[in-house]
Amino acid sequence: MELNFYEVIKIFAIFILGVSIGSFLNVVIYRMPRDLSIVYPPSSCPVCKNRIKWYDNIPIISYLILKGKCRFCKTSIPVRYPLVELMTGCAAVLSYLKFGFSVDFVFAFYFLCSMIALSFIDFDFKIIPDEINYLGLLSGFVYAGMKSYQSSSFEPLINAIIGALVGSGFLFLIAYLYLKFRNIEGLGMGDVKLLAFIGSYTGWFGALFTIFFGSILGLLASLYFMKKEKDNNLMKLEIPFGPFLALAGSVYLFFGEKIYNFYFGGF
Repeated sequence: MELNFYEVIKIFAIFILGVSIGSFLNVVIYRMPRDLSIVYPPSSCPVCKNRIKWYDNIPIISYLILKGKCRFCKTSIPVRYPLVELMTGCAAVLSYLKFGFSVDFVFAFYFLCSMIALSFIDFDFKIIPDEINYLGLLSGFVYAGMKSYQSSSFEPLINAIIGALVGSGFLFLIAYLYLKFRNIEGLGMGDVKLLAFIGSYTGWFGALFTIFFGSILGLLASLYFMKKEKDNNLMKLEIPFGPFLALAGSVYLFFGEKIYNFYFGGF
């Protein structure tokens, strides 16, 4: 894609749109696992309860101006807030650079926003809300249905359905066997539903890649935390699997064609 002046302005505008949506994702990340409404009341400091003014709620910029502290009670604001906004802005730009202004852009960006939100929720609470997984699964089927309509072929929709079944079924089998033989819940049903969501976007091969690559990422993270905590018992570590599945699924969403071609016979 040629980057002339107008294209740079367009990308900057898309980034601004992304960070604005990232600000909303922060609300989702904080409120959804606490069973709070994500639309009301307006944002306020969780410590002093003062309502946040609009000029203190400008994505990234307000955090820098306030030096990461609440204007009223001076409580530190977690750096995660501008990080989520920055990640979402970058996700919007990457989606545009990959797909341009298209239906694909909309669904790819929605996919990445969902992955960001559920990853942070899973890190904090070890859960993945059903609302995110079910809406994501529905969006995957809608996206596949639109591609089937455009191509006059049922193949995209069938691939999405098989992807959801393969992904969730494979993880469900692992969770069932782990629980049966160790009498411990090794995987939550949130991870199983997440694979259905991811599989509806990536198809059966993408679902299997997500499990494989996500498992490698999870293992590397486990080894890191095991070394950091100086605990050699890998089984004792409780590390959420969702963020690694989300990252692996996002990689496949953008590079799936190359990964598929490489696996089945080169580029």
